[in-house]
Amino acid sequence: MAHRQILLVDDNPVQAATRRIILERTGSTVQVASSGIQALDVLDAKDRPAVRLMITDHLMPGMNGPELVRSVRERNVNIPIIVLSGLPDAEDQYEGLDVIFRLKPFHPEALISLAHDLLEEPPMQRTA
Repeated sequence: MAHRQILLVDDNPVQAATRRIILERTGSTVQVASSGIQALDVLDAKDRPAVRLMITDHLMPGMNGPELVRSVRERNVNIPIIVLSGLPDAEDQYEGLDVIFRLKPFHPEALISLAHDLLEEPPMQRTA
């Protein structure tokens, strides 16, 4: 089985810790970033396993979800991205960014199932 690395981006340490435990049930390694800048550092690092899935919160200080996703896509990182938000209207801000948007609260079993399904798909190819 290929290494399954998930990058979880959430500035709330309690929610991040809870989601990390939940996501580890997929058999994956979960790297937590507490900000968009930290998440980009993880993605840019050459000495870490390749991230196969990113899950991010929408509202975060410094760099919000749409800014983070745009930065990821500008780097030609074509991994699946799940955005979690309590704001239904936030989905419009991700137009054309190829994300899976889910409203919070999002049931833990649904998150496990969605992450598992995305990780089972062949890794997406980077475009030149």
